[in-house]
Amino acid sequence: MAAPSEESYRADFSSRPVEEALAALEADDEPGRRLERLREIMLLLREQQHRETTSERIFQGIQQILMESSREVELACQDASHRGHLEPQLQLIAECFRCLRNACVQCPRNQGMIKHLNLIGTTVELIDLLQKLDAKQDSHLTAFRCGLQFLGNIAAGNEASQQVVWRDAFPDLFLYCLRHPDEKVVAYASMILFTCLSAERLKDLHTQNLSVALRVVEAHQKQPECEWAFLIISDYLLKSPELVKSMYAKLSNPERVTLLDLMVAKLVGDEPLTREDLAAFLRHAEWVASGFQDKCKSVLKLASIGHDDDEEALATIRLLHVLCEMTANCELLGSLQAFPGLLETVVEILQLAHLAGKQSPNVFTAASCMRGDGDVSNPAVGFKSQLVRLIGNLCYKNGKNQDKVYELDGIPLILDNCSMDDNNPFLSQWAVYAIRNLTEHNKRNQGLIAKMEDHGLADTAVLKKMGLEVEKRDGRLTLRSTRKGPSCE
Repeated sequence: MAAPSEESYRADFSSRPVEEALAALEADDEPGRRLERLREIMLLLREQQHRETTSERIFQGIQQILMESSREVELACQDASHRGHLEPQLQLIAECFRCLRNACVQCPRNQGMIKHLNLIGTTVELIDLLQKLDAKQDSHLTAFRCGLQFLGNIAAGNEASQQVVWRDAFPDLFLYCLRHPDEKVVAYASMILFTCLSAERLKDLHTQNLSVALRVVEAHQKQPECEWAFLIISDYLLKSPELVKSMYAKLSNPERVTLLDLMVAKLVGDEPLTREDLAAFLRHAEWVASGFQDKCKSVLKLASIGHDDDEEALATIRLLHVLCEMTANCELLGSLQAFPGLLETVVEILQLAHLAGKQSPNVFTAASCMRGDGDVSNPAVGFKSQLVRLIGNLCYKNGKNQDKVYELDGIPLILDNCSMDDNNPFLSQWAVYAIRNLTEHNKRNQGLIAKMEDHGLADTAVLKKMGLEVEKRDGRLTLRSTRKGPSCE
């Protein structure tokens, strides 16, 4: 039988005391009438005045119905022939969960009574049975969703309840629900996980069940609009570099892209990074830099036909993006400027990409105009721009790195990347930035560019665009800036 509509009861029972509705519930054994009485109680518990005066007897009555229904569901799990008679039980279960869900809203008193009766454990066990039942009725999915909503509400703002939910539900409930085909089930499970997480429980994800954390990323990749999965990653997972490093090793490359995009979002977000965030990103920087050094040459595969969707290369490009945003933060910059071999790697991969683009037309070849299908067809869009940007950041007010780029013949390379390139937006602007950082208070680098201009190796127009000009003074060539000094970008 179909559940009565909410509107049909609102007028009749909005003022009926919950105790009276409970008495009517206890007097009825017929499933249809019991469903009606539960509906009355559910509507009454929407009102704060009724929630605050509810007795434990109400929850005992609901618990009794859930236990009876659980036995029916368990029987159906064991014998498929019983599944056809479950509809009334599934409706009762859903309505019981709605009552409990409503009773917990902004009511610690009810949360405490419900927890005391072990209705959290009863609910987790029943959800497990519903999972095993795997029925196709709408009422089955509704009961599943309502059970998760109740767990979310009883945990909200209540540490004692959170402890019990975590004890009873972790990790099995999350492992199943985060991969559920129903988007609402994924969202509700993510809400429960976010509500229950703490710095201490975060350790359980790393030491006991990394798969839960992996499935959060998987869930966010499939449902990027799910706010709860986003918040779990942003507010908890990213604060544990050891956990993220372990996760990254096990994620697929598309999932790695998802995780790295969230790191970028955190770095460039409107909210300033906290001290805790900065401390975490300082440790993230180590594995991100190492990962880029290990995999950067995989990006060169994009120059070959048939490799334009190489997932490893696309994930490596995201690592570069993270490094650019990390070095744009002056509090994170120093550790990466000193990271062993990073600058050398970046200059080398720029040289290789630049050379690959000149050998034959490919994704690294400078494009003078956008193709009809736009830049979406080019997976390496912005790669050289970001390499030049990263070189500029790593050389910001750092004489040692300025000299290192000189020794690696990186200055002519950057000057050669000053032309407009639709495959690399803002390439010429980042080249300007890099040259200014390379020449700031560095006479040798200034002298090199001046000699290049004098011998026709550096385009005067390019230098002017950079805000630089070469002067002959007392028989010596000097490079003079026509603009103000650089800033950390």
